[in-house]
Amino acid sequence: MFQPSTLKKGDKIGLIAPAGKIDKQKIITAQKVMETLGYEVILGKHVFDEHHIFAGTDKDRAADFQFMIDHEEIKAIICARGGYGCIRIIDKLTFDGLEKHPKLIIGFSDISIIHARLNHLHFGSLHATMPINFTENIADSSSLQKLADYLEGKLTNYQIPTHQLNRTGTCEAELVGGNLSVICSLNATNYELNTQNKILFIEDLNEDLYHLDRLMLSLKLSGKLDHLEALIVGGMSDMKDGETPFGKTAYEIIKEAVLDYKYPLVFNFPAGHIDENWPLPLGKKVRLDVKEKDVKLSWKN
Repeated sequence: MFQPSTLKKGDKIGLIAPAGKIDKQKIITAQKVMETLGYEVILGKHVFDEHHIFAGTDKDRAADFQFMIDHEEIKAIICARGGYGCIRIIDKLTFDGLEKHPKLIIGFSDISIIHARLNHLHFGSLHATMPINFTENIADSSSLQKLADYLEGKLTNYQIPTHQLNRTGTCEAELVGGNLSVICSLNATNYELNTQNKILFIEDLNEDLYHLDRLMLSLKLSGKLDHLEALIVGGMSDMKDGETPFGKTAYEIIKEAVLDYKYPLVFNFPAGHIDENWPLPLGKKVRLDVKEKDVKLSWKN
């Protein structure tokens, strides 16, 4: 798995909106933040566009992405937001430019489509906060501060409190994953996520609890849960129950889906559609230690 190198002051970062449209001020704020950190920001030509729910037409969003991939001097590409739209352009992109001009691609939520594609191509990427969630003051956001630290190579480990549903254990393996709904939508496609002997990370937002159960059972029935080294569960935010209660919480639904396995489980990891959305280096080999009192996740740069 190829891992892009860390950034240095003065490097160029491309900022694009490959999915949902985004308020102009959010882009301006993100540009100022990245410039304050010492980077030169190159905006996509269509980053301010609006086309129904999208940030421009499929053709224009793909063109912006392709331009950044092929750009010789750009060292990272940060996606403005998720929403919906990446699956409409994924087959319009070619990633040959990453071999000639390596760069880190950053985002989460709908950007999980891109992460999965990059994993197929053996390129690492970064699941992390995006401009839609940036604040003007980097000190106001631990997620943004950790993203800044990661870009500079200063971030190599996490330690979090335990959760009552955790299952203890230790492993070292490649980290993959992202948004659960997106991952499931890729099953039986050319971009289907390979989870065998991997540490899988999942998160999601605004799903009915019965639909979350369906997603987890879909993963199980397709064999995606059979040969994991570990499962890390991030935010399961704003989950909805029906008029007749489902009877389990989101975390309990997930725990039930993996009861037949013995690998380590981590719940309540600070990543996803939550305030604490810490960077996760997808495609990188990491070490996971799940103990009774705490959880540690670490990797080498």
